[in-house]
Amino acid sequence: MLTISRLAAYAGVTVRAVRHYHKIGLLPEPGRDRSGYRSYDAAAVVRLIRIRTLADAGVPLARVQELLDAAPDEFSGGVEEIDKELRAEVRRLQDTRRRLAKLAAGDQLALPQSVVDYLDRLRGLGMKEQYVEMERDAWIMVAAQVPDQIDAVIVKKHEALQHPEMLKLYRIVNEALDWSLDDPRIVEIVDILERIMVAAVQAGETGSYGLDDSLVTLMDTAVLEASPGAERVLALLEERGWKGWTRIERVPAGRVDELSPRPSSTPADQLGGTVDEQ
Repeated sequence: MLTISRLAAYAGVTVRAVRHYHKIGLLPEPGRDRSGYRSYDAAAVVRLIRIRTLADAGVPLARVQELLDAAPDEFSGGVEEIDKELRAEVRRLQDTRRRLAKLAAGDQLALPQSVVDYLDRLRGLGMKEQYVEMERDAWIMVAAQVPDQIDAVIVKKHEALQHPEMLKLYRIVNEALDWSLDDPRIVEIVDILERIMVAAVQAGETGSYGLDDSLVTLMDTAVLEASPGAERVLALLEERGWKGWTRIERVPAGRVDELSPRPSSTPADQLGGTVDEQ
């Protein structure tokens, strides 16, 4: 007869493991000798070895009991079922690893591939990382609210980048992030923005992406905090009859009708925003 420590040694497990198997019912509690110690026989050694073998093979302890007590055919079927479950788990873990590898780049976090590609294009145009990160954070919020529209929106953004006016705007904004409020070059940004917005209205390319008012306010605030000159840009636009940033709106007091028409193919979007007519 064996003590618990000798049993554990023969089976290649720890005494703690033996006690745990007792607790969950995998290994029956043996009788005790006159001194009150557990006393194990050869059958206990065999069962414990089988438990250890199944556990080492990856069989969940919750399934070990049914396999120990199964007939040969049932045992084979049970092993195949567990193997199928393990293979599914392996695929899930591999997918998780692939996703984690993508997240290492930063932009992949909470963003679809279409937006990541667009941000990479901005980098390719020479945009500063400070600006790219500002757009990235805005797109994260947009993608979370209108996930079914985000790919179509990004297509329009790519189309906009083909227009010289938009490329000029991006180049200026890239340098304007640290401009002071009184920098005269801010007026040039406003001029370009106004031409783009007028063209959008004239082309009938108005409307929003379905963003609610609270998100629009949040995104506008983020832009104002990111660049000192953004506040003056908004003020100058409002003087000319426009308000907003993420969602541009035409107000009646504007001077839109005084401006010369531009081709309807001019991009309607500006820096991720949309144009709404009141």
